[in-house]
Amino acid sequence: MEIEEYIELAADMIRRGYDERKIRSKLPRESADEIIEIARARIKAKDKFSRTDLWMDMEGLRYATHEIVAEYRAGRVKPGSIADVSCGIGIQLIFFAKYAEEAYAVDIDERKLFYAEKNAEKYGVRERIHFIHGDSLSREIIEQVHAEVVFSDPARPPQMPERRLEDLLPSPLRVYEAYRHKTDAFIFDLPPQIRREKIPWRGEFEYIDLFGALNRLTFYLEPLAKAERSAVLLPQGVRLESSPDLEDIVEWGGPLQYLYEIPQAIDHADLINELFHTVKGTLHMLLREKRRVLATSDEEIKSEYFKRAYTITGITKFHPVRINDFLRKNGYGRATLRVSIPDTAYWSFRRRIESGLRGEKRAFVFQYGDKAIIAEAMPES
Repeated sequence: MEIEEYIELAADMIRRGYDERKIRSKLPRESADEIIEIARARIKAKDKFSRTDLWMDMEGLRYATHEIVAEYRAGRVKPGSIADVSCGIGIQLIFFAKYAEEAYAVDIDERKLFYAEKNAEKYGVRERIHFIHGDSLSREIIEQVHAEVVFSDPARPPQMPERRLEDLLPSPLRVYEAYRHKTDAFIFDLPPQIRREKIPWRGEFEYIDLFGALNRLTFYLEPLAKAERSAVLLPQGVRLESSPDLEDIVEWGGPLQYLYEIPQAIDHADLINELFHTVKGTLHMLLREKRRVLATSDEEIKSEYFKRAYTITGITKFHPVRINDFLRKNGYGRATLRVSIPDTAYWSFRRRIESGLRGEKRAFVFQYGDKAIIAEAMPES
């Protein structure tokens, strides 16, 4: 039996709930650990990739670029030649290679590089990629890379008080110094929380939302930049760019009839003014928190730039008893909290506001100061 067949066998047995000892009894002893790891990663990756036969361990899966993001970035750049100098299991580079005539995959982890090569075979781009095992910052490796564009998605250290370029592995600062004599076109995948003023180069900060959550910050050095700041919402594929000449039309106000959640990518990119200019209607800002940004209007506004839209049905005191009383009187059966409260308190608070509800409708509950805004989701167009 080929190793691919063993991986599929292990994945099938895991899905069916077999004990690990039983699974191992069906596998070659010398490679059982790796086969089970790949099988578990494939099962977990079902929502990240269109293929179900990729090679990866759990760490590789965790740091791999989502296929939708990889396709978007590759389609944006369409490089003639490109090098990924920390490629991991290779997903982003593979999608770059769909457009490039030549690509270079570099990684210091030999096992990850082996997985990247196997995955390139699956996607049909193996022949376009040079696979190089070694330290991407060493002179020996640098001399082997001849690419128009250098891409790097460095590993993040454990959570730190402040994200800094020098703490990433490999540091973008060192990658730039190592390859700047070969090209001036660089792309860096950075932590979205990093402060823009800490980046020493001119270029574009592109924040990507995926399925309604902030997913990536991509920094393009100036030769590849299209704007100073941008936001992209995927899978919709809509994009918003900074425009410094726009009049500032952002005004704040209290809750009106309609409520809109603004995607984190637009907020992180400081493009709220651009958003207000883009939508067809008059918006007012209502709330801007770390996890939630809300706008409101007195007329319904439809826009593909909103994360979600709601109709406000009531406002009451932000207290579980008062909220529960409003929900019961207005025929609600379920409630979803859109508030910034500790995870440990979420379910306790939700049980109290849902106590005794018998209706069919779902309410969304937002906090605005000491008030609770009760809203219903508007149908998606």
